[in-house]
Amino acid sequence: MNAIQIGYARVSTADQDLTAQRDALLRLGVRDANIYVDHGMTGTNRARPGLREALAAVRSGDTLVVTKLDRLARSLRRPRHR
Repeated sequence: MNAIQIGYARVSTADQDLTAQRDALLRLGVRDANIYVDHGMTGTNRARPGLREALAAVRSGDTLVVTKLDRLARSLRRPRHR
């Protein structure tokens, strides 16, 4: 079985454009058919169908590719100060 690259792109609002992310994924070698996207989804929204589909497409040995880490997850749990 050959390993493939699965790409994921996300924009937070419906009026933002995915072109720059899609172009970067293509330059990184991700095939257009293997790019999954979400429009109008914030990084804190866990119900992201594009990400769910991308993760479902990844098999052992494959690579999930994002152009920036904040496209995958936006929020980190912060430690509580006492």
